[in-house]
Amino acid sequence: MWICRDWLDYKVLDLSDGEKLEDWHGYRLVRPDPQVIWNRREFPGEWNSFHGRYHRSHKGGGNWEFFKRVPDRWLVEFAPLKLKFNIKPMGFKHTGLFPEQAVNWLWFSELIRNSGRPVNVLNLFAYTGGATAAAAAAGASVAHIDSSKGMVTWAKENMISSGLENCPVRYIVDDVVKFVEREIRRGRKYDAVVMDPPSYGRGPNGEIWKIEDELFPLLEKCVQVLSENPLFFLINSYTTGLAPSVLSDLLQMTVVKKYGGSTEADEVGLPVENSALVLPCGASGRWQKW
Repeated sequence: MWICRDWLDYKVLDLSDGEKLEDWHGYRLVRPDPQVIWNRREFPGEWNSFHGRYHRSHKGGGNWEFFKRVPDRWLVEFAPLKLKFNIKPMGFKHTGLFPEQAVNWLWFSELIRNSGRPVNVLNLFAYTGGATAAAAAAGASVAHIDSSKGMVTWAKENMISSGLENCPVRYIVDDVVKFVEREIRRGRKYDAVVMDPPSYGRGPNGEIWKIEDELFPLLEKCVQVLSENPLFFLINSYTTGLAPSVLSDLLQMTVVKKYGGSTEADEVGLPVENSALVLPCGASGRWQKW
């Protein structure tokens, strides 16, 4: 498992009863997590005081209940890369950041810095721009693509908070598949691709995305926009039941088939503070040329 142990402003404090207790730079939140199938608290005292809890509804979605004042937004920093992110508790339990992805940011940031050449990154399903910020901070230019205008605006806010607002980033609100198809027609090329596809989603014009139907065709299209000497390819997945080896297999059948190189895949996870426990948080598949 790839585990990020480098956060200072974020901690998982305990896990129990289908929930995780997290500290986001001083604000403690309780959120549902389907991986937590036990009902024993390792650190019961930590649960005595938290700021908010997300309650999932049986009808879908849910709502936040706050017990202490929480600002509309606040910053957390990923110190190793000097990145700052705006945290905002929002619908469907999200806060605007997936801290476990920092382990991937560290991986590809090193590749970019050590490449010795300009690197153009395509970030698909780019959300609030964690990967965009990491790639830009490492010296890459980035095309940031997401179907939600609100998420793209949030990504711009994160870039400003990180002092990266003048980096070469193109922010594009679009359906990912249609955007890649247009890039193929334009002949535009990228040295690296990062994608964080949802299990299910809708594009800005109602386009339906189902990962089991759409991911492989999208990868085949993405190969067509890679440069002659690509640097890396990263796929993240939060889809329950999709094994990490599936991501490696997909990369083998698409990127490796054309460019060679090597793949690896594993779960990504977050450590529980003062414990040997690790919270699994999905999977990642990585390809790199060397």
